[in-house]
Amino acid sequence: MLTLTPYEAIDQALAEEMRRDPTVLMFGEGVATKRRALSDEFGGQRVRNTPLAEAIIAGTAVGAAATGLRPVVDLLFAPFLCYAMDAIVNSAGKLRYVSGGQFAFPLVTLAMTGGGWGVGAQHNHNVEAWFVHSPGLKVVMPSDAADFKGLLKTAIRDDNPVLFFVDLGLLHTPGEVPAGEFTVPLGQAAVRREGDDVTLVAYGKSVAACQQAARTLAEQGRAAEVIDLRTLKPLDEATILASVRKTGRLVLVHEASRPCGVGAEIAALVAEQAHDALKAPIVRVTGPDAPAPASFVLEQAFTPQADAIVAAVQRLLG
Repeated sequence: MLTLTPYEAIDQALAEEMRRDPTVLMFGEGVATKRRALSDEFGGQRVRNTPLAEAIIAGTAVGAAATGLRPVVDLLFAPFLCYAMDAIVNSAGKLRYVSGGQFAFPLVTLAMTGGGWGVGAQHNHNVEAWFVHSPGLKVVMPSDAADFKGLLKTAIRDDNPVLFFVDLGLLHTPGEVPAGEFTVPLGQAAVRREGDDVTLVAYGKSVAACQQAARTLAEQGRAAEVIDLRTLKPLDEATILASVRKTGRLVLVHEASRPCGVGAEIAALVAEQAHDALKAPIVRVTGPDAPAPASFVLEQAFTPQADAIVAAVQRLLG
């Protein structure tokens, strides 16, 4: 095992895939400057900086994917995806379908999201649900260094466009990563902790908050099962439903705001397919429906914390 940060794990995944497949290239805002080792190894034809022009970057990536290349583009902060929506949603997400399968669109878009750095509302906005709602796209948001590497390698090999969200608060948190070649399948959640009393479902850094809450609950004699979605689309419905059928209680946790979020989709799924197993109402613990603050202290209040998750579980358990 290696000890890497998610930032280092991303670098390692990119280097391995670029060595394996000469059609993989990377471009975006500052990538050749930030990832100097990649630039030195693969040169300016395959790793290049771009202007701060997200629509042009995304449009170029769609064209590159349509011609048989496998571009990975870095658009820095997730709110900047607003400028790239036409290329990603209206072209990459739809052209494989409207071409009758004649074209593939192996395109990975990296974007940082979530709190932790105090970057302010225009740089901090969890927009992952927008892309879950867009046909033809896949959406990934890992919670640890190993998954950053394994999921990115799988995303690069996929013939469909993948949105790969990097939770800012995790970027420099070290973790164990298997040495050598390994991948993590898209659409396969991970059960991070087993339990019988309540199911906690999360993704990104909210997984760590759920694990901390589960430890607190264990001290109180309550066993919480923690599910890390890892991939938001395709969604691992089977793992979620199996857990809820076992525990009978569900708490959904994410930093994104509540209205029409990923939690709402999962709540609907469980209500439709496992309603008879529920012993209590489904509860969501989410960020507020408000722009993210720049103050670090306020940012922590904005983000769902372990104590709020514990309180939600205690209400469910009476």
